[in-house]
Amino acid sequence: MSWSISLDYESYEEANEVFEWDLPIDYNIARDLVRKHDDPKGTVALFQAYSNGQRKTYTFHDVDVYSNAVANGLKSLGIERGDRVAVIASQTPANLFAHLACWKIGAISVPLSILFGTDALRYRLTDSEASVAIVDSTIATNIDQIKEDCPDLNEVITIDSETGEFPEEFISAESRHYDITETNADTPAILMYTSGSTGPPKGVLHSHSVWIGHCPAFQMYFEREIDTSVFWTPADWAWIGSLGDLVFPAWHYGRPVVGYPMGKFDSEIAYEILEEYGVTDAFLPPTAIRMMMDVSNPTERYSLDLKAICSGGEPLTPEILKWAEEELSGVSINELYGQTEANLLVCNCQDWFPAKAGSMGKSVPGHTVQIIDSNTGELKGPNEIGEIAVKRSNDPAIFKEYWGEPEKTEETKVNEWHLTGDLGYRDENDYIWFKSRDDDIIITSGYRVGPGEVETAILEHEDVEQVGVIGVPNDKRGEIIKAFVQPMSGATGDEQLREEIRNLVRERLAKYEYPREISFIDELPQTTTGKIRRKDLRERNNN
Repeated sequence: MSWSISLDYESYEEANEVFEWDLPIDYNIARDLVRKHDDPKGTVALFQAYSNGQRKTYTFHDVDVYSNAVANGLKSLGIERGDRVAVIASQTPANLFAHLACWKIGAISVPLSILFGTDALRYRLTDSEASVAIVDSTIATNIDQIKEDCPDLNEVITIDSETGEFPEEFISAESRHYDITETNADTPAILMYTSGSTGPPKGVLHSHSVWIGHCPAFQMYFEREIDTSVFWTPADWAWIGSLGDLVFPAWHYGRPVVGYPMGKFDSEIAYEILEEYGVTDAFLPPTAIRMMMDVSNPTERYSLDLKAICSGGEPLTPEILKWAEEELSGVSINELYGQTEANLLVCNCQDWFPAKAGSMGKSVPGHTVQIIDSNTGELKGPNEIGEIAVKRSNDPAIFKEYWGEPEKTEETKVNEWHLTGDLGYRDENDYIWFKSRDDDIIITSGYRVGPGEVETAILEHEDVEQVGVIGVPNDKRGEIIKAFVQPMSGATGDEQLREEIRNLVRERLAKYEYPREISFIDELPQTTTGKIRRKDLRERNNN
């Protein structure tokens, strides 16, 4: 196999001192992921499974030629360099083919979740000015409802959810050859949306170098032994946590990924997938891990090849680490940390240093991560709480800009630092510990949810006067969403209204964003400028 990122060092300290980024001048993600590997016709890139029992296998050659056909199909629709193409699909081949096709053209892919409702889709399609949407057939009706509200959306291509592939009429007449457009590491490639924790969701624009920026951490949390690995995650292929933490780094190293559009997570099916494909390395959100912990004697019931699990979004408790050690026969489980704007900055690697329960690990070689004073940029001392920041210079994992929002982009910068918006501290042994968000983001089942977007959806109900949304601790999901609702005068806060609110949020936003708890309140606490005091709501919930 030709060029790839390597952490072939004896120790973490050596890697941190010696490792440097060295990308080809003409770097293109698609070329890196599918065209550089030895024996592409004989090397599996994707094991694809479906709930109906259907199974398919795609080599790197297959992935290359299929995405060539998609690239030609998009070109025939007028897609050019810099145009945005929305990809709204589950864990199916077409999802990945679409991204590769965009990058071959020099266009910008926009991954969106099939769990999004009409409001969430409308906002993101309009904001990104996507001219083509590639859509799973299960949500085609949602797109039909909002297409007229998206003035830039000229074409909708519907993927067959049963086969996970493009319609034959779209690609059958197209060439299986494509000359990749000239790009470099700084060429815009993918636009991913934040959760909207401090206002409307922001489009985060990354360049072609973004997945390379994930590779050192990928090697670390999978314990630096990936030459024979098979990778899988149940996470939706719409997020940086699935595409960046597992799928595309695996392809950078020429290793196979398993795809399975599971929908609602099922522990038994997860174990079946792990067994069937001999999965050695998995990215599992903490909620999925907790659900899998409920299955008794997993190594007796299933023949597993697991050697490493990575997870993130919330601290891994001692119970999770103990479960991996005892119930999974010593499988390493490593926490990681990142965000849409700058992902995989910190992680654990037990081959290099022991994991500490509750710590995110140590900074990844290639990323200069520090705890700083967010106002001055000055470094904090050991065990002093400050903002987690990463040096921007020459770091391929850091985003280029917020789409159409230069002022907000500048707000993430202090001197040479990118500010993550997260508070934490570094101990005397260089382990980094997460403390809290400096905003009100909710992390539920691994999803990052902005309360403002949920509040906006709830306020659309005619019987809601005002609402405040917070996250409350939950053993299974880390946090659940709770809404404090002030009903309109004359409206009754009862179970019927609760269910109507939940359904409204499911339809408008996403199935994971609805409030599992709803309390009715006579008047919400507000600041003098009319902002909801979520801190007061959290205190009220704790009393």
